[in-house]
Amino acid sequence: MTTSTLDPQVAPSPIGVGTPYRVGPDTHVIPELVAGPDGAFIPLNSMVITGAEPIIVDTGNELSRADWMEAAFSIVDPADVRWVFLSHDDHDHIGNLPAVLDACPNATLVTNWFTVERTVRAMELPLHRMRWVNDGESFDAGDRTFVAVRPPIFDGPTTRGLYDSKTGIYWAVDSFGSLLPGFVTDTDDVPADMWRDSFTFFAQLVSPWTTMVDTAKFAASVDRVARLDITAVASGHGAALRGGRLLRSIGMLRELTSQPIIPVPGQADLDAMLLAGIHAA
Repeated sequence: MTTSTLDPQVAPSPIGVGTPYRVGPDTHVIPELVAGPDGAFIPLNSMVITGAEPIIVDTGNELSRADWMEAAFSIVDPADVRWVFLSHDDHDHIGNLPAVLDACPNATLVTNWFTVERTVRAMELPLHRMRWVNDGESFDAGDRTFVAVRPPIFDGPTTRGLYDSKTGIYWAVDSFGSLLPGFVTDTDDVPADMWRDSFTFFAQLVSPWTTMVDTAKFAASVDRVARLDITAVASGHGAALRGGRLLRSIGMLRELTSQPIIPVPGQADLDAMLLAGIHAA
């Protein structure tokens, strides 16, 4: 990824939790930004789906708890939440889980067995309030059915995406991520070079194993998602994706197995950061 993909005229955006925005009927993204390379920003999103049985999809970052909880519960009353879907157990998706379960006494936690095993001694998870849903399985939420569909790329073995059969919106977890120029709600508003270059770079960071897998088998995992009747993709690390860019992103995913690996920062970069007086990421 080169600095030329970023527009130096883009005004810096504040970091932190932003105003929730709609990606489709009943479906709201809670956006959060942290500083990224070259003046760009890395999104860390979660989602709330209202309807007959409201569901919170992932629970944000612990360090942003107060702002995240305020944003989430501006969309839905915590007493009305019936489901909390945990896509996987990375800190930016599980950060406020205990607080959310405490605030939402009527909610069932949708997760899987391995999440419970991996979070042992990190947090207490109530088995009596759980439903274990594996890849390919579904559950009914009153006016819609949700299907757990693992995305093509992922960085954790517990990962499951979430497809809403009523709206056609797919929560893609760590797939379809990219840098953003600020609080952008639609990928069409991300400069084309920034989107293209950071899409591949982010995918390689999340799933460096893509160059080691069978191309045909990996393409089948992409095709599985592409065959869903998707109206929009929302993800943990990107703006809403639909239309032409969604189609192009499917193609870029298929090409990952043949893409050269983009170098990542190393010790020389750390030394430069320390010399510049940067002591926190």
